[in-house]
Amino acid sequence: MNEALILAGGLATRLGEASVNVPKCLQLVAGRPFLDHLLWDVSRYGFDRVVLCTGHLHDVVESHVGDGSAFGLEVVYSREPKPLGTGGALALASPLVQGEEVLVLNGDSLIDCNYLDLALSRRSAEADVALALRDVVDVGRFGAVQLDGDAVAAFGEKSLRGEGLASAGAYVASSAWVRSLPQGPSSLEADHFPILVQRGKIAGRGYHGVFVDIGTPDSLVAAQAEVAAWRRKPCAFLDRDGVMNEDRGHVHSASEFRWLPGMPDAIKMLNDAGWLVVVVTNQAGIGRGYYSAQEFKEFTGWVDGELRRVGAHVDATYYCPHHPTAGEGEYLRDCDCRKPAPGMFLRAIDEWQPDLVRSFALGDKASDIEAAEAAGVRGVRYTGGDIVQLVSGLVAGAS
Repeated sequence: MNEALILAGGLATRLGEASVNVPKCLQLVAGRPFLDHLLWDVSRYGFDRVVLCTGHLHDVVESHVGDGSAFGLEVVYSREPKPLGTGGALALASPLVQGEEVLVLNGDSLIDCNYLDLALSRRSAEADVALALRDVVDVGRFGAVQLDGDAVAAFGEKSLRGEGLASAGAYVASSAWVRSLPQGPSSLEADHFPILVQRGKIAGRGYHGVFVDIGTPDSLVAAQAEVAAWRRKPCAFLDRDGVMNEDRGHVHSASEFRWLPGMPDAIKMLNDAGWLVVVVTNQAGIGRGYYSAQEFKEFTGWVDGELRRVGAHVDATYYCPHHPTAGEGEYLRDCDCRKPAPGMFLRAIDEWQPDLVRSFALGDKASDIEAAEAAGVRGVRYTGGDIVQLVSGLVAGAS
């Protein structure tokens, strides 16, 4: 799954004057249009294509996002000629969906959850749709969702009040189900999800991360601080060879690669906890001519694909191809990125703006720790043992 669809065509009548010239999805939240936060989030999870469903003030939205390249994405548009509701907008956009499943997001809400884990829950339940659920103080505003194991037993019970689970506006759906939706106005929540409940084809999974909804003036105000805090995530900086995988000497192909036991689970644990995961790795094999930068990037893509199979992801990989004595051509030089120099860390910090107080770097060599600490990141030396237990303890100690 590498495709997302965002429903961003609402009229935003509850926002009043604020939405006359600015569509709801572009309301400023924590200094940026709200839609920018959603696009940033799907991009870091490895989604590279977005179908953006527009309607009200569509020209403003489309002018802002363009072709998506500024967000590292390919963005295509489905434009409602008139308000069609969530179900109608999804049905209209269905011919643009290319893969076997798609992440669907409401353009006016955000849930901090592992989208890849949500996809796993759909597949394991053999459901048409899996909902991201969030415990809320009053389910009456959103409609209560009741679970029976992993299956949704009741959806949208607005007569209920008090604490409970509510839909957080994020779904993973099979593309076949999306394409089966009838054309014309309809509501996912009122018309289609209740049918899936009856058929036993809708799953749900609860998450506990930040949940914001900007649909009302009060919630738009509350979202400012909540989203700003959400964007400032702690980060786990991971060395690669010797920490993520066995150090077999300039590993650069699938046949050579061996995960250290438990490492994919440890990365998924970080993803589930809402942490950034960034790889910082010396790759002098490029400079020595053992493999090219392009070959390394393709191999990194393969590693990322293996992680996605278990519901995990790495946000970014930074590498240094240089060597001060054995590099060839342009790669023969001293640099500020080869560990123990902190250049890769400093670049990652500048681009991701993590919460360094809660962050850590995990490396197996003294140079890893020296580079991290020179950049203001706590360094932790990995010398073997249960890496899941180690990472779990580091996350718990940072909370």
